[in-house]
Amino acid sequence: MNLPKKKSPVRLSVLGSGKGSNCRTILSAICAGQLDAEIALIVSDQPDAGISDIAREASIPFLSFPETRYRTRLSEEQESRLVAALYNHGIELVVLAGYMRVIKAPLLSAFPGRIVNIHPSLLPQFPGLAAWKQAIDAGATVSGCTVHFVDEGIDSGEILGQETVPVLPGDTAESLHARIQIAEHHLFPTILQRLCSALRPNE
Repeated sequence: MNLPKKKSPVRLSVLGSGKGSNCRTILSAICAGQLDAEIALIVSDQPDAGISDIAREASIPFLSFPETRYRTRLSEEQESRLVAALYNHGIELVVLAGYMRVIKAPLLSAFPGRIVNIHPSLLPQFPGLAAWKQAIDAGATVSGCTVHFVDEGIDSGEILGQETVPVLPGDTAESLHARIQIAEHHLFPTILQRLCSALRPNE
């Protein structure tokens, strides 16, 4: 009897600049069998970012690409080194989870249609930094989060999924952000599973 062949997990790299809460959620979804993937590499632009602790705890390779020349992006040389590292680790899908650098040509060209980001607003509303604060300042009554493909713009790529979060009376930027993060932790693994299934259609 021929048993059905098990799908090989999609090899992800998670890029982050902070604590890595979405990275931890993705890892939990993988361990629970809810996401047919493996995190093969964790990358940060901050050598001591909290996301490095997740890599250490889970025995996942971790690389840091710090940048001093530019505040919002990597130099072309550094991003090219990052691309080489992703290739060396057999990465199929690049996942931005709180990564605070704008992605430029070397990485976009190397992984066309294979870079996804999660953003804490209902795009196209409130792109850029501190979207939850933008929502509070604008008097919005609803916010949320968006998973989207990454392109040359700022949070302007094709939208893959969204989840709404109401802005409650008395909300602060901090309280709204906390509830948006809960929505992120639900939405991100769901969309990633859809993408991973699309990458393994015939297995």
